[in-house]
Amino acid sequence: MGSPEVTTAPDWQSMNITVAGLGVSGISAARALAGLGASVTVVDGGSSEAHRERAASLEGEGISVRLADAETLPEGTDLVVTSPGWKPTSPLFQAAAEAGVDVVGDVEIAWRLRGPDAAPWLAITGTNGKTTTTQMLASILAAAGLRTAAVGNIGTPIVDVVQEGDDAYDVLAVELSSYQLHWAPSLRAHSAAVLNLAPDHLDWHGSMEAYAADKGRIYEGNRVACVYNMADKATEDLVRGADVEEGCRAVGFTLGTPGPSQLGVVEGILVDRAFVEDRHKQAQELAEVADVSPPAPHNIANALAAAALARAFGVPAAAVRDGLRAFRPDAHRIQHVADVDRVAYIDDSKATNTHAAEASLAAYESIVWIAGGLAKGATFDELVAKSAKRLRGVVLFGADRALIREALARHAPEVPVVDLDRTDTGAMLAAVREAARLSEPGDTVLLAPACASMDMFANYNKRGDAFAEAVRELGAVDG
Repeated sequence: MGSPEVTTAPDWQSMNITVAGLGVSGISAARALAGLGASVTVVDGGSSEAHRERAASLEGEGISVRLADAETLPEGTDLVVTSPGWKPTSPLFQAAAEAGVDVVGDVEIAWRLRGPDAAPWLAITGTNGKTTTTQMLASILAAAGLRTAAVGNIGTPIVDVVQEGDDAYDVLAVELSSYQLHWAPSLRAHSAAVLNLAPDHLDWHGSMEAYAADKGRIYEGNRVACVYNMADKATEDLVRGADVEEGCRAVGFTLGTPGPSQLGVVEGILVDRAFVEDRHKQAQELAEVADVSPPAPHNIANALAAAALARAFGVPAAAVRDGLRAFRPDAHRIQHVADVDRVAYIDDSKATNTHAAEASLAAYESIVWIAGGLAKGATFDELVAKSAKRLRGVVLFGADRALIREALARHAPEVPVVDLDRTDTGAMLAAVREAARLSEPGDTVLLAPACASMDMFANYNKRGDAFAEAVRELGAVDG
């Protein structure tokens, strides 16, 4: 049996709480806890003008702020609330451990702030696809007439949402990162999904095993369904190791024909054999593959995971169809930018690791691939070997492009490669022009960098924007 939900709120008014970080989630937690009567101190290592402005705003609300010192634990601290990006090895947390002070995250605080009649959480994590799946789920829930929101690692801070009151929502679609799960020991979702697992953020977690264990926390105490990816055995292993409520079921999703207790695809139809009266003999049609935008294989998998969580909550099949039809993904996620000279240009700048890039490359048959950036310790041999037959050409840029070039030399030596040794603002236009030169009518020029963007761009959004602008300029020139 899983642990019961936390329904008895702590005596916040008697607590001295230290909040780590002046980011969005830290500010949200600080204000919420101060509003409950806690004595709150925010610490941050920064001291920029932006930091000072945020500090002044909080101090005006009676919250203490200590800048340029994020390592010393304030005297008398009863609880530390961390922001997602702070590593467990941070000196502040080591000081807390030595003092016997618990460290939790904003998600844990939100969970403790919930009332006894609060909206259940349908929770989603995974290396890739979290945001898209969470937004799909929210769209399906809304199509069923439920009051909902996509929250957690996206959108409004979850502490703010919980503070709206028990009657504000019927159910929440909650995206959770491995960072957030690490610091949320008492979280108990109604149902949860792990979409996939691939090496990522290992510098933060310390090992793949620790990373997977933090992802697996999302299943702890689930009441109705633990949703896993049948193509990724590691997700099923996490379900097997979870301590769940009696009666909670394992529900798989697959791009193939589903068996009992699974969702899958049959002749272009998304099918449910898990949440039907007789799952051994019956199947429920949910939607068509064409209802999913874009209908790339990994996005169909996202849709199946979202559908499974919605069905676990009792949503009718028609709402799954209507919600998927209404959903449109955020920018830079396999976004069609334009066709130029019968070549499609696709922006998947969000593919910041090899697992995401592999899924993106699998969606097209003949590709000129634009890739490179910060590898974050990744290797590229498996990605290149799996994708080699689809590559007409490759254009590389960014700090760690040599790692991809070397993998291409080993596994796709016949594929022409353009290596752009530049990181200036014109590099993306040069990359797009080289990709256009390598392409032929019917090809896809795909920006799926498999790397982080910060060596050349502020974030993946700016990288995608630069790609779209370069494509538009290419189209104007060619037109």
